[in-house]
Amino acid sequence: MQKPDEQPPPQQQQQTNYERFHFVADPRQRPLRVDRFLMDRLERTSRSKIQDAIHNGDIKVNDKQVKPNAKIKPGDVIAVDVPRSLFADFKSGPEQMDLDIRYEDDDVLVLHKPPGLVVHPGVGNWHGTLINGLMYYFQQQGGQEIPTRSHGGDDYPGLVHRIDKDTSGLMVIAKSRHAMTH
Repeated sequence: MQKPDEQPPPQQQQQTNYERFHFVADPRQRPLRVDRFLMDRLERTSRSKIQDAIHNGDIKVNDKQVKPNAKIKPGDVIAVDVPRSLFADFKSGPEQMDLDIRYEDDDVLVLHKPPGLVVHPGVGNWHGTLINGLMYYFQQQGGQEIPTRSHGGDDYPGLVHRIDKDTSGLMVIAKSRHAMTH
C-alpha cells in the first residue's frame, strides 16, 4: 500500500501525464483527413504535432492505427491518447489591439477578422492573437471576461467558431456562457 507522502509508481505517473480524448464523427461528416479533423478539436496543438502523434500510434480510428492522410467518415470513432507535452501550457494574457467591431449586444459581439491574424493562441502563436485582443477589450468593458469552455479537463477562453489565419471575415464571439453553448 502506498503511503501518502510516497511518489506513485511510474505507471500511475505516466497515466496522469496523458491527455485522453474521444470523438465520434457526425453522421453528416464529409470525408476529411484525420489530422485536419483533429485540428478543429485539439485547438492547443499544431498539425505537425498531431501527425507525430499519429505516427507514434497515439491516435486511432475505430481502434486501428492510421496514417495522417486517412479520411474520417461518418460514425468513425477517433481515440486520442497523447502525452501532455503535445500541448503547450495555455497561458496567455490580454493585449491591446484594434478590433473592427461591427455589432455588439449583451450576448454576442461580431467583428471583422483581417487576414494574417491568428484567432486562438497555440504552438508558436501565444501572443498577438484575436483572443489576446478580446481579453483586453472585455477587461476594458467593466472587467468582463471572455466566457470559457472546457477542453481536455482545462478551462480556457473559447470562441463560437474560428477562421484560419489567412482568411478574413466576420466572426461571432459569445459574451456569455449561455450564448457560447446555445
